[in-house]
Amino acid sequence: MNSTSAAIQSGNTVYTPDVAKVMISIPDDLLGRLDAQARANRETRSGFLRRLAERELDAEQANQRRRLEELLGPPMDLGGDAAKLIREDRESH
Repeated sequence: MNSTSAAIQSGNTVYTPDVAKVMISIPDDLLGRLDAQARANRETRSGFLRRLAERELDAEQANQRRRLEELLGPPMDLGGDAAKLIREDRESH
Protein backbone atom coordinates (compact mmCIF):
# COMPACT_ATOMS: atom_id res chain seq x y z
CA MET A 1 0.00 0.00 0.00
CA ASN A 2 1.46 3.36 -0.91
CA SER A 3 1.64 6.19 1.59
CA THR A 4 -1.14 8.21 -0.04
CA SER A 5 -3.76 5.45 0.00
CA ALA A 6 -5.94 4.89 3.05
CA ALA A 7 -7.29 1.60 4.33
CA ILE A 8 -11.00 1.31 5.04
CA GLN A 9 -12.04 -0.78 8.02
CA SER A 10 -15.38 -2.54 8.33
CA GLY A 11 -15.62 -4.60 11.49
CA ASN A 12 -12.52 -6.81 11.69
CA THR A 13 -11.85 -6.58 7.95
CA VAL A 14 -9.47 -4.01 6.50
CA TYR A 15 -9.90 -3.14 2.82
CA THR A 16 -6.88 -1.61 1.13
CA PRO A 17 -7.06 0.19 -2.22
CA ASP A 18 -4.16 -1.87 -3.62
CA VAL A 19 -5.84 -5.25 -3.04
CA ALA A 20 -9.19 -6.25 -4.48
CA LYS A 21 -11.57 -8.35 -2.44
CA VAL A 22 -13.38 -10.82 -4.68
CA MET A 23 -16.21 -13.25 -4.24
CA ILE A 24 -16.06 -16.51 -6.19
CA SER A 25 -18.24 -19.60 -6.38
CA ILE A 26 -16.41 -22.87 -5.82
CA PRO A 27 -17.71 -26.35 -4.97
CA ASP A 28 -17.45 -27.24 -1.27
CA ASP A 29 -15.30 -30.32 -1.90
CA LEU A 30 -12.77 -28.31 -3.91
CA LEU A 31 -12.72 -25.58 -1.27
CA GLY A 32 -12.01 -28.22 1.36
CA ARG A 33 -9.09 -29.53 -0.67
CA LEU A 34 -7.76 -25.99 -1.20
CA ASP A 35 -7.98 -25.19 2.50
CA ALA A 36 -6.27 -28.47 3.44
CA GLN A 37 -3.40 -27.79 1.04
CA ALA A 38 -3.06 -24.18 2.20
CA ARG A 39 -2.85 -25.38 5.82
CA ALA A 40 -0.27 -28.03 4.84
CA ASN A 41 1.75 -25.27 3.16
CA ARG A 42 1.33 -23.01 6.20
CA GLU A 43 -0.23 -20.25 4.12
CA THR A 44 -3.57 -18.52 3.97
CA ARG A 45 -6.29 -19.49 1.52
CA SER A 46 -5.83 -16.14 -0.23
CA GLY A 47 -2.06 -16.56 -0.40
CA PHE A 48 -2.39 -20.08 -1.76
CA LEU A 49 -4.92 -19.04 -4.43
CA ARG A 50 -2.81 -16.01 -5.37
CA ARG A 51 0.27 -18.23 -5.78
CA LEU A 52 -1.68 -20.72 -7.93
CA ALA A 53 -3.05 -17.92 -10.11
CA GLU A 54 0.40 -16.35 -10.56
CA ARG A 55 1.92 -19.73 -11.44
CA GLU A 56 -0.83 -20.43 -14.00
CA LEU A 57 -0.54 -16.99 -15.60
CA ASP A 58 3.27 -17.21 -15.72
CA ALA A 59 3.05 -20.66 -17.33
CA GLU A 60 0.61 -19.37 -19.94
CA GLN A 61 2.90 -16.44 -20.74
CA ALA A 62 5.84 -18.85 -21.14
CA ASN A 63 3.72 -21.06 -23.42
CA GLN A 64 2.78 -18.07 -25.58
CA ARG A 65 6.45 -17.09 -25.88
CA ARG A 66 7.37 -20.66 -26.78
CA ARG A 67 4.67 -20.78 -29.47
CA LEU A 68 5.87 -17.46 -30.92
CA GLU A 69 9.45 -18.68 -30.99
CA GLU A 70 8.31 -21.87 -32.76
CA LEU A 71 6.67 -19.69 -35.43
CA LEU A 72 9.28 -16.94 -35.69
CA GLY A 73 12.43 -18.53 -34.32
CA PRO A 74 14.29 -17.40 -31.21
CA PRO A 75 14.93 -13.70 -30.62
CA MET A 76 17.84 -12.43 -32.68
CA ASP A 77 20.89 -11.18 -30.82
CA LEU A 78 21.61 -7.85 -32.46
CA GLY A 79 24.69 -7.44 -30.33
CA GLY A 80 25.91 -4.45 -28.47
CA ASP A 81 24.58 -2.38 -25.65
CA ALA A 82 21.91 0.05 -26.88
CA ALA A 83 22.69 2.65 -24.21
CA LYS A 84 26.40 2.49 -25.04
CA LEU A 85 25.71 2.87 -28.76
CA ILE A 86 23.48 5.90 -28.16
CA ARG A 87 26.12 7.53 -25.92
CA GLU A 88 28.83 6.92 -28.52
CA ASP A 89 26.61 8.40 -31.24
CA ARG A 90 25.88 11.52 -29.14
CA GLU A 91 29.54 12.02 -28.28
CA SER A 92 30.57 11.74 -31.94
CA HIS A 93 28.66 14.92 -32.92
